[in-house]
Amino acid sequence: MTTTTETTPVIPLPARAATALTGLGALTTAASAALPWTWTSDFPGDLTYTGSPAGLQWLALAAGLLVLLLLLATHGTPGLRWAAPTRSHNAVLYAATGALAVSVFSVAAIATELGGLANLEAGGWILAAGGLLTVLGALGLPLDRRTRVPLRILDRRLFLLVPVAPAGWFAAHAIPGDQAVAPVMTALAGALAIAAGVVLLLQLGHLANAWLRLGTVDRPLPAPRQLPSWAEVLIIVLAFGLGLFAITFGIDTEYGELFIGYLLLAALVVPALTRSGLLARLRALTVKHRPVTTGAAFAAAASFPFTQTSDQYTSVATNILIFATVALGLNIVVGLAGLLDLGYVAFLGVGAYAAALVSGSPASPIHVQFPFWAAMLTGAAVSMVFGVLIGAPTLRLRGDYLAIVTLGFGEIFRITMLNLNGTTGPKVTNGSNGIPRIPDLEILGFDLGKPHTVAGIELGRFSNYYLLMLLVTALVVLVFARVGNSRIGRAWVAIREDETAAEAMGINGFRLKLLAFALGACLAGLAGTVQAHVSYTVTPDQYTFAEALPPNSAFLLAAVILGGMGTISGPLAGATLLFLIPKKLEFLSDYQLLAFGAALIILMRVRPEGLIPNRRRQLEFHEAAILAQPAGDGAALTKAGA
Repeated sequence: MTTTTETTPVIPLPARAATALTGLGALTTAASAALPWTWTSDFPGDLTYTGSPAGLQWLALAAGLLVLLLLLATHGTPGLRWAAPTRSHNAVLYAATGALAVSVFSVAAIATELGGLANLEAGGWILAAGGLLTVLGALGLPLDRRTRVPLRILDRRLFLLVPVAPAGWFAAHAIPGDQAVAPVMTALAGALAIAAGVVLLLQLGHLANAWLRLGTVDRPLPAPRQLPSWAEVLIIVLAFGLGLFAITFGIDTEYGELFIGYLLLAALVVPALTRSGLLARLRALTVKHRPVTTGAAFAAAASFPFTQTSDQYTSVATNILIFATVALGLNIVVGLAGLLDLGYVAFLGVGAYAAALVSGSPASPIHVQFPFWAAMLTGAAVSMVFGVLIGAPTLRLRGDYLAIVTLGFGEIFRITMLNLNGTTGPKVTNGSNGIPRIPDLEILGFDLGKPHTVAGIELGRFSNYYLLMLLVTALVVLVFARVGNSRIGRAWVAIREDETAAEAMGINGFRLKLLAFALGACLAGLAGTVQAHVSYTVTPDQYTFAEALPPNSAFLLAAVILGGMGTISGPLAGATLLFLIPKKLEFLSDYQLLAFGAALIILMRVRPEGLIPNRRRQLEFHEAAILAQPAGDGAALTKAGA
């Protein structure tokens, strides 16, 4: 069999020199966190102190220490070999790139915010030097590389944006500000600049890929050291504790620069830990102790409100859970059954309106107040009924035609809620005013609208709703897991792959698609009942196809595709990112959605199968890159086998 990989350095350096250079850079990057990066406190986070890291300095410290840990582990340092079971230096390179990304971004942000590199103190220059040294040293280490990677060139017409963007920028700023066309031209110039930046980034990525030729050498993981069960359980608990800390840090970021630095580091730390083999080793432990893993995951999520001193970020986490729960419901429709639904947010609205009407709100024309369990069942049942009513006449359509019909349903729902105002229709929803003053829930005498003290920690209103929404999310995850692994779930996957072939094998395609539509609508309605009480008010404008902030149909579909269709953790991760990124990028003002869209384009170009795909989706996009198995090897994997 032809060898397609090799283990060679990118920069020809002696092995000891490369190791020393990488270690020196990592130590320098970490040490810079103890020095002031700038002289003024005008930069967010106040990076002027010595010996007291803040904001971006914590990211530099973490990046430097991680590079050092992986470097020592790959060289077999006793007591640290667990951090890199594969002994692959690619993990060190990814972590070093993360350190460089934090360094470059921090220096650029300080220079942009304060008006030039002259505002950098010694710590800032040491940070930049440390990040550069770390990557140069890592490139001199023996890396797993492919023997040949052809250079890909983008469509040459796209490069016309590069000279056009600066010309448009100068032309837009030459127009007097009092002219009516000035804001339009400024926005257009910004769009051209971002588009040109995206083109350059993509082409630079292709150039780097052809130069680095990074690959994966199949090294079997060495047998792990046998540990007692209690030690393995402790490792799982510690891993989820670290995960909780990392997620809490991202949600609690107070300004956009810190969040962008966090995303840059996280985007490179994950592949670094994957290449090191640490995540594979941890995954084996979680499979071995599945009940403990489930309990630890739930306990870590439930611990989040206890890490907060106010409800400021707990409200963000609560809305993330609502968004993620609805995305999981859509994942049944899109990810398992393969039905493109562009009006799915309407089912969230149906559940929210149904719960609001029976909540006891003074604005409700029904004037009844159901207990919470009855309101939840009402919202879920009404959404399911709507799912059946919409799905029965339309699910015989396929592809784009079904997408157009569901998009129409979403808009019809919003317009209908606007018209049920007592003037253009019966007075049911109060039109654009919606149903306000929805009372807080009271469950078994526990008022979720009032603060409560648990273990000496005061939990506010949003903390209470967060814990309630966590239970709802756990229920939806359970339903998705059980249904996805059942005979019905396998039939949905068969319909998604080839509906004609599935029907030829005896599967009733229409009935199963209708079941997927109804179940997805039911789960969305379930989340809608909680959302109505969290937001106090339900209005038609909350349930549109596309808006700057989720939840809306476009963001829900993006969360499923971006996270990974057909998985549980994929939509959860996708929903978290798609909710946090627009919220944290508010400082970009008019360019917020444009920058967000550019980031999505790059991400989908680099990883089209999603952040956490299942094995089948990975093979669909990367089957050609998977090395051929030797003849007669029964372990060869195909899309059908996956």
